[in-house]
Amino acid sequence: MKVALTGATGYTGGRLLAVFVGRGDTVRALTRPSSERAPHPPSLTWIEGDLGDEAALGRLVEGMDAVVHVAAVYRTAGHPDAYYRAVNVEGTARLLEAAARTGARRFVHTSTVGVHGDVEHPPADESAPLAPGDIYQATKAEAETLALDFHRRRGLPVTVIRPGAIYGPGETRLLKLFRAIARGRYALVGSGRACYHPVYIDDLVEGYLLALERPEAVGEAFIIAGPRYISQQELAETIARATGGRILPFHVPVTPVRWLAALCESVCVPLGLEPPLHRRRVDFWTKSRAFSIEKARRRLGYEPNVDLETGVARTVAWYRQAGWL
Repeated sequence: MKVALTGATGYTGGRLLAVFVGRGDTVRALTRPSSERAPHPPSLTWIEGDLGDEAALGRLVEGMDAVVHVAAVYRTAGHPDAYYRAVNVEGTARLLEAAARTGARRFVHTSTVGVHGDVEHPPADESAPLAPGDIYQATKAEAETLALDFHRRRGLPVTVIRPGAIYGPGETRLLKLFRAIARGRYALVGSGRACYHPVYIDDLVEGYLLALERPEAVGEAFIIAGPRYISQQELAETIARATGGRILPFHVPVTPVRWLAALCESVCVPLGLEPPLHRRRVDFWTKSRAFSIEKARRRLGYEPNVDLETGVARTVAWYRQAGWL
């Protein structure tokens, strides 16, 4: 297969890039000039540019069978809302146009389970209302709606992937959590009962491959997550067992943490600094993310193989080998 890939210098995109190259696909990957790049085998071509560069997007997708769109602006407190929209929505629109113009036979778009917001009555499935809770989730919801509408209007074969909370060797977003628990410095915020639905990176990559290959995937959105959702308490306890760390024997009330997060944002953001704590991070402890993967099982044959205990143990082993833990 000839695959055009965005987000290849990030965590998920980098894993997809390695898999595509490893199985012999011809790959073109979009990269900004300043980004670090993987080694350059003959089957991989780097295209310099970004999602605002129509010429670069044209070079990226010309003659390719499939487009896998992973690049996005993720949650930070320092970007204005307009920047999220410019990249996550307008960039997706440009890439869809380029793919349609050059005759791509499959377009896999990356969204997030976060588009469903706080799941009050778990588990949610793909038919649950889109209820984004912040600008990142709102622009991802807008982008996936745009992609599926583009499929209906223009005939481009689009599939939307909504990943769960991605973790695994080399992933950094949960590294602070692993470190805090390993050092015995972690206390749960709130009740600890809020749901969390992780997906191990290898299972997520398998979901992408199925979305590329299965005709049943076209025109549909799929939640790709791990075998089951868990509570914040269970997540912390699993990490504690794997690291030999501990959870502090008290819970921190949510309200003062939320106030502190708002204060951090008010001080740091005007100075162009990333706050050590912000309100979206508080959502990690308080908003439930609990989903059904039955549609992906039924329509794609998706079956996650890595349970939480195994995935966390592998992640801890990698962190230690890398000197991160």
